[in-house]
Amino acid sequence: MAKFNVELKKVVDDSYEIELGYRLYDALVGDIKNGLVGSIKKFAVITDDIVEPLYAHPIADRLTDTGFTVKVFTFKNGEKSKVRQTKEYLEDAMLDSGFRRDCCIIAVGGGVVTDLAGFTAGTFGRGVPFINYATTLLAAADASVGGKTAVDTPLATNLIGLFNQPKKVYIDIAAWETLPPRQLYSGMAETIKHACMADREFFDFLRDNMEKIYSFDKTACVHAAECNCRIKYSVVMKDERESGLREILNLGHTVGRAAETVSGYRLLHGEAVAIGLAAEVHLSRRMGYMTDGEVSEVESLLEQAHLPYRLPDYIDREELVKKLYTDKKVRDGKLRFVLQKGIGEVVCFGENVYATPIDEQTAREIIYEI
Repeated sequence: MAKFNVELKKVVDDSYEIELGYRLYDALVGDIKNGLVGSIKKFAVITDDIVEPLYAHPIADRLTDTGFTVKVFTFKNGEKSKVRQTKEYLEDAMLDSGFRRDCCIIAVGGGVVTDLAGFTAGTFGRGVPFINYATTLLAAADASVGGKTAVDTPLATNLIGLFNQPKKVYIDIAAWETLPPRQLYSGMAETIKHACMADREFFDFLRDNMEKIYSFDKTACVHAAECNCRIKYSVVMKDERESGLREILNLGHTVGRAAETVSGYRLLHGEAVAIGLAAEVHLSRRMGYMTDGEVSEVESLLEQAHLPYRLPDYIDREELVKKLYTDKKVRDGKLRFVLQKGIGEVVCFGENVYATPIDEQTAREIIYEI
């Protein structure tokens, strides 16, 4: 009997740049011309039906005018499209259009687009490069940075996917002005989460400047975007594949993701995360990590941001409790929560351990409490 040792040791540098600014089309095209993705000449622009005329086609037109081969692939907007069937549709459409391994994907849109496009890029032709061009506050705060890509299933959100880092991320703050108010408010939830878990000063900034951000004051918006990126990449750099520390980015998501699914996506992602943050601070208070005043501060900021912090009446509370068990932090059948320590810090439960087991009855009581 013969045995062979296949040595495949390698060092991979997945570093990338995040560029913040206004109307970054020309910056994107210029970077591609200057070799951002090497000698690739063929680009698949993936977007949704709302973003397509606003941003995807202007980018595609500029690339075409520069001499590249470009095609736009569009799917229906919304979380309900973030499923395997949409990924299959995109893959088949790209293959039918002659795209193979010598292409690059450009994701133009919000979190659903960047998740789907990044996942597609990771498996198409066994992997092609991709670029994120984020057009929403939610994508700027969360989905476009960090390399986590996934699709939803009937059971739960984001359980099928992979870690796949983009070649570059462009955050176009000018695009926020085109968002419907509810989408803008939804995007603020992940921003508040970042402040709650890592930066008390940023929390205070949001409290004092919320209306400026919602009025698209340039200085306030740029500062919010920069803080989001700084907080998230400081975590991702230390724990790219969520072996411990990166779990803190799930603050508010245990209840939030479950509520989003149980609502049938009537709740937007940020709205569900806001409710999850409210549940988490109530649990943190119960366990002695937050004061009544700090809980009130978080709830007041959510209200100021036009975000819910109570469960809608149409949510079945017992169904929500059951849905908690689909959370990716569950270990050995036990619910686990990331908890705040005051405002601007999370609780560390041991060496590289940032989530703690919570019994079902306690979780149930918190859900009924909110």
